[in-house]
Amino acid sequence: MRASDRAYLSLLEEIQSGALAPGTVLAEVEQAARLGVSRTPLREALGRLAADGLVVQQSPRITVVSDIDASDIRELFEVRRALEESAARLAAGRADAATFAALAGEFERANLSGAEGLDAYYALIARFDAQLDASVHNDYLTAALRTIRTHLVRVRRLARDNPDRLAASVAEHRLIASAIAAHDADLAAHATHVHLHNALTSILASLDGAPTQAHTERHVEPGAA
Repeated sequence: MRASDRAYLSLLEEIQSGALAPGTVLAEVEQAARLGVSRTPLREALGRLAADGLVVQQSPRITVVSDIDASDIRELFEVRRALEESAARLAAGRADAATFAALAGEFERANLSGAEGLDAYYALIARFDAQLDASVHNDYLTAALRTIRTHLVRVRRLARDNPDRLAASVAEHRLIASAIAAHDADLAAHATHVHLHNALTSILASLDGAPTQAHTERHVEPGAA
């Protein structure tokens, strides 16, 4: 692996995990020494992170980890909603039913107990996302989704300590997977819409310091009043 790739992946993981918090200054000399690379590959890595929107250049010599506030999150979810609802609808018409039925079963059995349970659940979501991408057969859509998910890893940390929200998320993902398995495009898109509404509500409540239990939309079957 190239030095610039190593530096990029290391910094990406630290930004997404919160180890490098918003506003952290990424000084070239210090970061290059810490990561064991020269300044040229470090600059390449910082350039990629800037293109991802994860760092900003405040001056020719000062790069900082970008902030993410309520306005950013709302804008992120506007794009996410459009992309993921379309992806769910397309996958329902194109995906292998058995694959998504198996994923629905895994969501049904998901155990959120302890750090290991949470890590396993987020790994399951990653596998669901990867299978969704593979099923839509649209490289432009999946490329756009990958960009959005780069930022979502940061945002998802805000819901990680909310047991009520996590339990609801499990059920919501199970419904989406089941709808795709049943080739029900309307239900898949509708369930995705409800899931994203509830996720955004919970995240914004966490930012505001409000009670963490998100209010949920009443589930209405597509076509119902």
